Amino acid sequence: MKTLLLVEDNPDEAELTTRAFRKHDPLLTLELAEDGALALARLRTDGPLPDLVLLDLKLPKVEGLEVLRQLRRDERTRLLPVVVLTSSVEEQDVLESYRSGCNSYVRKPVSYEEFLQTARDLGVYWLRLNHPPPGLPG
Repeated sequence: MKTLLLVEDNPDEAELTTRAFRKHDPLLTLELAEDGALALARLRTDGPLPDLVLLDLKLPKVEGLEVLRQLRRDERTRLLPVVVLTSSVEEQDVLESYRSGCNSYVRKPVSYEEFLQTARDLGVYWLRLNHPPPGLPG
């Protein structure tokens, strides 16, 4: 069974993302962190790491880019797949996300149908097709 950590502060977008991913993979375990500090706390526990992190950039307490930078500095989470999933269209956000170590940058689609397709595509690629690095702690 695969686990996804969604880091999203907007309750409506968190619900939409949850529904979209569960529609395509009902067995997926989906965890929610509503701010950057909660995400870091979850990922710093001794428990198993999620298979994928979906990270929004505009977060309370700790911004998404800082969450990403801290994950990449930590040996335990350095190789953890992180997809930035955000509504930002700012070129600087894209550049800084990749400079900070994201594996992919995806803009949130506006329409519900497009969002469902994006969630399906992300789930298929990152949770079924992608081969994570060997020895990823978890």
